[in-house]
Amino acid sequence: MTIEYLKSGKPEADRAEDDAKVRNIVENTLKQISERGDVAVREFSQKFDNYSPKSFKLSQTEIDDLIAKVAPRDLEDLKFAQSQVRKFAQAQRDSMLDIEIETMPGVILGHKNIPVQSVGCYIPGGKFPMVASAHMSVATASVAGVPRIIAATPPFNGVPNPAVIAAIHLGGAHEIYVMGGIQAVGAMAIGTQSIEAVHMLVGPGNAFVAEAKRQLFGRVGIDLFAGPTETLIIADETVDAELCATDLLGQAEHGYDSPATLITNSRKLAEQTLQEIERILKILPTANTAGVSWENYGEVILCDDYQEMLDVANDIAYEHVQVMTDRDDYFLEHMHSYGALFLGARTNVANGDKVIGTNHTLPTKKSGRYTGGLWVGKYLKTHSYQKITTDEAATKIGEYCSRLCILEGFIGHAEQANLRVRRYGGKNIAYGKAAK
Repeated sequence: MTIEYLKSGKPEADRAEDDAKVRNIVENTLKQISERGDVAVREFSQKFDNYSPKSFKLSQTEIDDLIAKVAPRDLEDLKFAQSQVRKFAQAQRDSMLDIEIETMPGVILGHKNIPVQSVGCYIPGGKFPMVASAHMSVATASVAGVPRIIAATPPFNGVPNPAVIAAIHLGGAHEIYVMGGIQAVGAMAIGTQSIEAVHMLVGPGNAFVAEAKRQLFGRVGIDLFAGPTETLIIADETVDAELCATDLLGQAEHGYDSPATLITNSRKLAEQTLQEIERILKILPTANTAGVSWENYGEVILCDDYQEMLDVANDIAYEHVQVMTDRDDYFLEHMHSYGALFLGARTNVANGDKVIGTNHTLPTKKSGRYTGGLWVGKYLKTHSYQKITTDEAATKIGEYCSRLCILEGFIGHAEQANLRVRRYGGKNIAYGKAAK
């Protein structure tokens, strides 16, 4: 493999040091929330968001007043986006069937898909009000049938953001809290004097939120590790530098640590994209954010051929992978480690982020190697069950079970099977020893 980095990001050692600092801050913050509950949450909210209301939970009157501030056109746009998300989530839910089969006469096995009973949805919003995240987490949980959906989102410029609150409410949340960052996910997972703990946490966030979810995993379930946005563009000469540069910087503006990478087999496209990025950064209103991300986390990788591009992309395993080549279906067929694919120049990551209907809460930091993104199935637990309905089946299964237990040395286990054989098997007993 002869890949060439025309631009590299921050060294891996520096990134590891940053991660260690985040881990320590998160660990201490969660410890304080666990020990001091609401008091700690209020202190952190005051410290990080300069926000300390009488109650972090919004009343129905407050929710109604905030929704009334949303312009009619904006409200219609929110509803359209949410309908797209619901349609896809419902189609996914309809594909998940409860099953029951008779594996042999009298032996019935099955499974049921049961919703998680309570979920805490985190909707980011400190730098940008992430309205779309409400559709992705809250509305999808509603389609899954979760009985208790609570949501937390930080204040925006010191007050609840009306559009975000509207999206959360329309999505189907039962409780809405105006809280941000570590204190929000910590309060929902650990519980406080005023907030009942949930069974599961979902939603994207910054590095601190992602690390908090990682440390809370086990105490509660989580959807996945969804940290700072990652964007990968796989392109050849069928597209131009303006398209590539725009799509890279369009995602780099998420935060100061949002990796954005171009993989191409065209040196001309790579060099022109670097030039185009410099041009756009001079006029982009969010250049102060996107420029820092690009400087520290932006990369341009030149490959020899499509196979090499594919191998590098699978190894990087980024969250968003935008493919703009003369063989997009080749990458659809062979990509195996990523968050979501965006195929063709007509498609872009912003579509997926905001409106097209697929879920934008996606795996980061190479976790696409073992999980996909948030979807309706994440809120459902598949539980198996079994029953034996005839004496003959109880005897036959019991005989096999007894011998297999003895093989492993589990005498108590074997006696559970033996008891059934004695009760239901009549005189034809062959258990506890090898069959003759």
